[in-house]
Amino acid sequence: MKIYGAVVDNETRCVHYHTEQDIIAIKFKCCNRYYPCYKCHEEHANHSIERWPHAYFEELAILCGSCHTELTIQLYMHTASCPHCQAIFNEKCYLHYPIYFE
Repeated sequence: MKIYGAVVDNETRCVHYHTEQDIIAIKFKCCNRYYPCYKCHEEHANHSIERWPHAYFEELAILCGSCHTELTIQLYMHTASCPHCQAIFNEKCYLHYPIYFE
């Protein structure tokens, strides 16, 4: 799975967010490409971010950087770790949900 943006390691961390728990990438609805964060999208895509409508929350659009399992938006929003490998996600990512999700 190709990750776009300023990726710094193979667990999808980027120059903007690179703590131990910053291990997810988000597929952006506007371009169907995975980026580690909205800042990477803003810097590397030539278009504006399109948020995922609630009707699409069952789409596979979150990638666990630890095991590379794709998760639905709904599952990701209601879990603190990857259900496949149990890697812990950054609990503060919810602060950015309004950027990605309606």
